[in-house]
Amino acid sequence: MMKNKYRYWMKVLMLLLIIAGQMSVVSAEEVIKIGVLQYVEHVSLNANYQGFIDGLKELGYEEGKNIAIEYVNAAADNANLQSMSEKLVKNNDYLFAIATPAAQALANVAGKAPLYFSAVTDPVAAGLVDNLEKPSKSVTGTIDASPIDEQVKLLQQLQPKAKTIGLLYNSGETNSQAEAKRAQTALEKKGLKVEHYTVTSTNDISQVMQSMVGKVDAIFTVTDNTIASAMSLVGDLALEAKLAIFGGSTDMILENGLATYGLDYYSLGKQTAAMLVKQLKAGGKGQTLPVESAAEQKLVINEKVAAALNIDVSAVKKE
Repeated sequence: MMKNKYRYWMKVLMLLLIIAGQMSVVSAEEVIKIGVLQYVEHVSLNANYQGFIDGLKELGYEEGKNIAIEYVNAAADNANLQSMSEKLVKNNDYLFAIATPAAQALANVAGKAPLYFSAVTDPVAAGLVDNLEKPSKSVTGTIDASPIDEQVKLLQQLQPKAKTIGLLYNSGETNSQAEAKRAQTALEKKGLKVEHYTVTSTNDISQVMQSMVGKVDAIFTVTDNTIASAMSLVGDLALEAKLAIFGGSTDMILENGLATYGLDYYSLGKQTAAMLVKQLKAGGKGQTLPVESAAEQKLVINEKVAAALNIDVSAVKKE
């Protein structure tokens, strides 16, 4: 009798273990793995990543519950991009790239793995997609192209006597090259002379900034990762030279520039998260979504910098 009871309870225990094992397998399958590669540490890209995470959470996908995030930062070291990309592709179901160099590195090794990018200015020129409306690869995302015409108009409103503009950017970044061309066209269309001042790393900034003194009336920058990551230094050197900085992202101006019409990188990250969730809810299937532009843009003026440069900003309507 005791043996029969023992056997009975052993069978029950084994059945419970099997059920528990099956439940753990199901739980593991429900966790979606997302690999994130950020090109460099700076305010705008950090905000973009946080917006992505918060956007996923608001839409029901939360770290530790139904998604697992593997985040790495290349620290602007191109040598890191290849190895980091290969690891992320191997370990994850979906990929998220922040900034053009990170997106290019992941796209080179992603194969058919769904890849979403953000903070990319010109994905066609960068070789990420061949068509914004109908990407042929499993690659899509959000772009951060700036409203340059509005930024130039703002420059002329605040510094109407400016004639020569120093265009500051990293000549080695694809997105910066594309934005610089657009900026030159917009500036020259308004009768302004453009002088290019380029860097290849943050190590060049001090020398390049010093070379502007006495040659330009104002500085125009673009959504450039190198300049953004050193905006504190760039802004300090510009203030010493009594030069106002226009253009670039809202975060760049808030840190140490004068004024811009720019996008909110946090909101851009949330926008990208919504695109990924749309695919997740479709079971990861379906046609790749069209590339999206930033849904939100706003006017930003740094009052502290305006006061330091003795520039009256009262005539500019603030939103």
